[in-house]
Amino acid sequence: MDIQDALIAFDALSQETRLKAFRLLVEHGMEGAPAGALSKELGIPHNTLSFHLSHMSNAGLVLSRREGRSIIYTVDFAVFQDLIRFMVEDCCSKDVANTRDSKTKGFSTVIELSELAGCCKK
Repeated sequence: MDIQDALIAFDALSQETRLKAFRLLVEHGMEGAPAGALSKELGIPHNTLSFHLSHMSNAGLVLSRREGRSIIYTVDFAVFQDLIRFMVEDCCSKDVANTRDSKTKGFSTVIELSELAGCCKK
């Protein structure tokens, strides 16, 4: 991931409703959730949620698919993985934080974050 893609992703997540929706979608995992269920869980109107999901979709963070009459939304875990990897590998030294590929979950996870507050000091 380059810095421009990271900026677009962080811009999309820098709003409270979008960040809450994104975190909820992460909880739903690869199966995702229909917009109506997300709207109910978040306690926000469907049209408001649609606006925010569209914004995250345009940023490449969220995918959607049609299942019957429902639109199912999921996090694009490949993009999420790249964003995490960008932050860990480009901002922190390898001895403070690193990533590995998870064989069971299918995406990278941060496996060590020690003394993170001082990792970016020059």
